Amino acid sequence: MDEILQDDERLDYLLAEDLRIIQSPSVFSFSLDAVLLARFAYVPLQQTGKIVDICAGNGAIPLFLSARTNATITAVELQERLANMAERSVRYNGLESRIRILNDDVIGIAAKIGYEKYDTVTCNPPYFPAHEASEKNLSEHLAIARHEIHLTLEQAIQSASELLKQGGKAAFVHRPGRLLDIVTAMRANRLEPKRIQFIYPKEGKEANTLLIEAIKDGKPDLKVLPPLYVYGADNEYTEEVRLLLYGQNG
Repeated sequence: MDEILQDDERLDYLLAEDLRIIQSPSVFSFSLDAVLLARFAYVPLQQTGKIVDICAGNGAIPLFLSARTNATITAVELQERLANMAERSVRYNGLESRIRILNDDVIGIAAKIGYEKYDTVTCNPPYFPAHEASEKNLSEHLAIARHEIHLTLEQAIQSASELLKQGGKAAFVHRPGRLLDIVTAMRANRLEPKRIQFIYPKEGKEANTLLIEAIKDGKPDLKVLPPLYVYGADNEYTEEVRLLLYGQNG
């Protein structure tokens, strides 16, 4: 086991999926946002289905999705170190035949792997403007993952649209403050928002995360799903979130 790990990396459990993932507190570790997006996104069940996860980080979303579908999954990650972590996690779990990791730029990726060929695109993009990336003690890996240094929201949405076939679905996780930017960019790129869900830290608090799914060339008809609360009054995970994280026996 130790030979697959580097530096301060560790091998963590994805309990609900019975999988393992390589993480590093100083390089990259996935957050609850990845879990929420992987559960929210539509996935084709058949083996002929094709999914692309852009801004893949250490491969958490492809691993989560692999437990829900037999479709092939392509993960695109710009940072070589993160892509390498993802690749090693895929190998550790024996999923090489179903998940491929590409260390490449999301911008223009459709020209390399195919325009309008995919059923689903998922994306957990950088949330914050590039000018905020000077946070003290923020590593280069984390800065690129969290801030729009190499990829803006609009560029991520454009790439998603270029990858999707007509009727394909794009699912994004982001911050509620960018909702209008997301909808505007989606509609400018032939993506019609169809489902949205707001995630709240707990009841009585403002939403701090949103999940949104759009259909390429879809007709306007947006459905707002019931809210999801992360913590209960006891400051423990709600039953719904525990189920997402730990499975039936969590």
